Amino acid sequence: MINDIFNILLPQASLGIFIFIQLILSMILSPRLYRYARLVSVIGIFFSIFLLSTVQTEPQYFGFHNSIMSDSYTLLFDFVILVCGFFVALLTRNLVKSIKGNAYTFHAIFLSGLLGAMSIVSANDFLTLFISIELLSFATYFLIATAKGYYSKEASFKYLITSAVSSGVFLFGVSYLYGVTGSINFTTIYEYIVNQDSSILYSISAIMIILGMVSKLAVLPFANWIIDVYKGCESSILAFLSTIPKLAIFAIVCRLMVFPLSNSFELTFALAFLSLITAFWANTYAIRENNVKVILACSSAANCAYALLTASLVSVYNLSTVIFYLICYSFMNISAFAFLNIYGDKNSLDVKSFKGIFHNNHGLCGAYAISIIALAGFPLTSGFIAKIYLFTAIANSGLVFVPFLLLLLILTVYALFYYLKILLPLFEKTDKNFNDIIILNPVFSQKFVLTITTIITVIIGVYPEKIIELCRFIAYNI
Repeated sequence: MINDIFNILLPQASLGIFIFIQLILSMILSPRLYRYARLVSVIGIFFSIFLLSTVQTEPQYFGFHNSIMSDSYTLLFDFVILVCGFFVALLTRNLVKSIKGNAYTFHAIFLSGLLGAMSIVSANDFLTLFISIELLSFATYFLIATAKGYYSKEASFKYLITSAVSSGVFLFGVSYLYGVTGSINFTTIYEYIVNQDSSILYSISAIMIILGMVSKLAVLPFANWIIDVYKGCESSILAFLSTIPKLAIFAIVCRLMVFPLSNSFELTFALAFLSLITAFWANTYAIRENNVKVILACSSAANCAYALLTASLVSVYNLSTVIFYLICYSFMNISAFAFLNIYGDKNSLDVKSFKGIFHNNHGLCGAYAISIIALAGFPLTSGFIAKIYLFTAIANSGLVFVPFLLLLLILTVYALFYYLKILLPLFEKTDKNFNDIIILNPVFSQKFVLTITTIITVIIGVYPEKIIELCRFIAYNI
């Protein structure tokens, strides 16, 4: 047990220690010292990133009776999750300032969400996976409800109901899979199905398991929560919601489809159809909306649908594509929400309210514009390279998937309209006096997150070769 902890669990153990530190500080420190809660989380995340170097990955390491594992694949996702968590922690300044006395409790829950996400990535059986998903989900419920007001509580409750239903679907699928294979361990299930013909019950269980998990990705039929949740959430929580759960769920979904659920041909087509339907719904809904948060919610659902479609066409090339796409998407998404965090959640987030603010905020608006055009997939950004890589992967999957690719291309072009609807008002002339236009005054941590994520977005867009090579290496060694 001690060897397992030192070989695989030190980063998670570090987060666990800092969760307890936050809880202890919440009981002994004065509410007036709320500002230090964010600092404690940042230090804890730094320690976890440093301790990733202690994780054994070559060869694959299995711990705690094969219930968890580590390899280069889990290490990469853990690193990206922690880096995104670091950026999100820096963005929580405004939220922490509004809740003050509860700041340490809030950050304890936030670190619990990171711990749950890392545990999902490392899971090697369905019991560990379910507990990890629930840890992440419970943290998310409370994070969504943190902001003051009715809408955040309503959003949290709706997310709770949707997650409860999806968890039920997931557990039904696991129970059927256990009935077929006699095990809940990923390795044992894979060894069993390699020499067996696919059965209807196996395919049904595989579809139910994946459907139960992709609710976190806002894929239909579990996509109804995303609009209300994004409306009711504070921008730093949205930066968390739009990146960390998605990284964790995609990581484990891809692993499941490569190993224990790889013998279900029906699963591939079920996910492909659901992905296209979700992309169509998200893009058509966004066109009619004027609230920036809702448009970014639809963008999040659509981008997850694109990546899930590629992941469903299981191959090493497709897996490397999905990994690269998730890395690019995470940073440009955090960049967009960093700007909204600077703009302020109490201000109107109607697209018209942004009219003309570029003229008093050149640098900040320029960085925000880069994140939006990256999400849209314009050249010289990581979003463009990621989408080209994505389309190539689908095209290489066979002639039967060419219609899926054509529909995806149409939807991607269609999505440009709502991205431009967000972007163009920034540069329009306004009837207001020049001095009456909003002047944004971000603190250092907000500018740091916006600047760094924008730079990463541009660097990957201009020079993506090293990241692509890394993603291919990870995919080949999963």
